[in-house]
Amino acid sequence: MGIGIDGISAMIDQTRSSAANSSTNALQNKLNGDLSASTDDELMDVCKQFEAYFVEQVMKEVEKTIPKNEDEDSSMSQLKDFYKEEMIQMLAEDVCEQQNLGLAQQMYEQMKRNYDL
Repeated sequence: MGIGIDGISAMIDQTRSSAANSSTNALQNKLNGDLSASTDDELMDVCKQFEAYFVEQVMKEVEKTIPKNEDEDSSMSQLKDFYKEEMIQMLAEDVCEQQNLGLAQQMYEQMKRNYDL
C-alpha cells in the first residue's frame, strides 16, 4: 500500500498552510501581547520580525505577477511551491538583516513614544 501523487500533494499543501499559519500566528501573538514590560532588545526584535514578515508578503505578491509554466507537472509544481515559500521567507529575513529598510526602526521609535516604553 503506497501513497499516490494526490496523497503527497495533499500533504504538501497541508504542510505549507500549517507552516504559514504558525509563523503568522506567532508574530501576531507577539504583537498583540503586552509589550510594556519588554526590554528595548525584545521590542526591537518584534519590530524586525514584523519588517521581515512584511517584506516576505511583498515578495510573495510580486512573485504572483510572474507567468506560470503551463507544461509543468502538478505534483512537481506543488513541491517547488513548498520550497519557494521557504526560500522567500529566508530571503526576506536576509534582506532585512543586510539592508537598512528602516521600517523596524520607525516602528520601534513609534512604539517607544506611544507607549512610554
